[in-house]
Amino acid sequence: MSIRRLPPHLINRIAAGEVVERPAAALKELVENAIDAGASRIAVVLSNGGIDGIEVVDDGSGMSSGDIGLALERHATSKLPDEAIENVSTMGFRGEALPSIASVARLTIESRLSDGEGWSRTVDNGEFVRDGPAGLPPGTRVKVEGLFSRVPARAKFLRSPRSEYAVCVDVVKRLAMARPDIAFTLDHDGRRTLSVTAEEQAARVAALTDRALIDNSVAIDFVREGIRLGGVAGLPTFNRGVADHQYLFVNGRPVKDRLIIGAVRGAYAEMLARDRHAVVALFLDVPGSEVDVNVHPAKTEVRFRDPGVVRGLIVGGLRAALDAAGHRSQPGPSATSLGKWTSEPISNVEPGFGKGWAPQRPTDAGMISGAQAPTFFSNAPFARAEPASAPANAYPMGVARGQVAATYIVAEAEDGLVIVDQHAAHERLVLERMRKATVSGSVASQPLLLPEVVELEEPACDRLEARMTELAQLGLDLERFGPAAVLVRGVPAMLGTSDVRGLVIDLADELAAFGEVLSLKERLDSVAATMACHGSVRAGRILSVAEMNALLREMEITPRSGQCNHGRPTWIKLAHCDIDKLFGRK
Repeated sequence: MSIRRLPPHLINRIAAGEVVERPAAALKELVENAIDAGASRIAVVLSNGGIDGIEVVDDGSGMSSGDIGLALERHATSKLPDEAIENVSTMGFRGEALPSIASVARLTIESRLSDGEGWSRTVDNGEFVRDGPAGLPPGTRVKVEGLFSRVPARAKFLRSPRSEYAVCVDVVKRLAMARPDIAFTLDHDGRRTLSVTAEEQAARVAALTDRALIDNSVAIDFVREGIRLGGVAGLPTFNRGVADHQYLFVNGRPVKDRLIIGAVRGAYAEMLARDRHAVVALFLDVPGSEVDVNVHPAKTEVRFRDPGVVRGLIVGGLRAALDAAGHRSQPGPSATSLGKWTSEPISNVEPGFGKGWAPQRPTDAGMISGAQAPTFFSNAPFARAEPASAPANAYPMGVARGQVAATYIVAEAEDGLVIVDQHAAHERLVLERMRKATVSGSVASQPLLLPEVVELEEPACDRLEARMTELAQLGLDLERFGPAAVLVRGVPAMLGTSDVRGLVIDLADELAAFGEVLSLKERLDSVAATMACHGSVRAGRILSVAEMNALLREMEITPRSGQCNHGRPTWIKLAHCDIDKLFGRK
């Protein structure tokens, strides 16, 4: 078959396959155009998940009739004032979006300049329909109707309206999060499902994720080598079962980048269980010369010139922010947990006694110590308390008043009752002690009695060989052993020698993904966490009040002590107001 030039309509259809594969993709392009037009308010209206209709209205700069015509031509844009494509600062610049959408749907653009008259143009599946005046306030209104209605081969790959709607909501949320200075509304089939006003970044993130994030997060503001990391990071105890609450932005653009996701996972390593995920909204500001935003037609992926610097910045910034949180944890039990507290039902029994608390014959085991008690127990309660002289307001986590079930420390604080899981808390304290010890110098190496040969693919061996000096500083002594193997002569002492091959293979894989020796440090942390678990105070051990208070004081000065090595909270607080509610005082 001879080479031929494709007709413009077919070219637009091909371009549509790159950037308009579903309603959410078209919606993303339209909202980004509204943002780039300088809008302060953007309204989105969807019909049937966006399949039947998409409408985006903004109060931005608007367009003249001539600009509307140019906007529907391929590779025509107002977002590139010169040929420096790498310095684009707008949400996008591709000229295919509007003509591509118009080639697979009925597209109507209505726009008006602040000092001009409104104008409208309609294109139906690539065919010009009408052009004429329109009445509307300054700004732009774009309507997309019947997406893929005349392209059944594409329409059959669309999901259900409910699924398409969910993706559209995610698109609007990410763009609204990127621009907290813009008010957004979203209506679907006549019902308003999202409405946010211009606000601060942290408030916008909480409004679009979970209002409780405000009290369960730390602010991030970290700069290194000209790159700035901002945003909010949820406390490790405020986690999710899926990673759908991780929002990542590069120079104001929402992206889904494997490097950044891996860095977030690394930063929360040993603070979260493997099946739990952090809640974060990270905003990276990177010089244009250090990042390529043109690697994907929809601009959802980026490529960094120095990925190692970016990953190190994210891991370091997140850990510094979480360390600064100290012993913070999720502040108290959830409403669901509080709802599970029950009170004794009122019954016709002698005053002073509840159901199941009938007077018993006094016994030494059941008598309450101190003054004569009005009630006796048939069996001693499975808890104990000892006197403590320190006032409750002397320390942030209060003072120990007793131990319950040989597992939980009960402390009285100035503003409530603190309950500590002694095993989880001590597990974190032991881990942090071990990590502090490794910071003072190189990690001790344990020579192997018989060096072990680990066979790998040649590229993997090359990656390890290039990092041998740095790996040696971390206690891993490697030597190249032919083209497709390495010889392991020593391993970090704290790892032991149980799985040398697995360690080297995992390390080679992580170097392939991230190119950072930091992955080995994370590996050491993981093993240290396991060791800390076995070396910590176990549940079931009786502690004295002095031991309990010592644990509380150390928690107050230890980073990340609000969660154990698996991401579970080490303590919760039952505030006075919560206790009052349980007893019907409020």
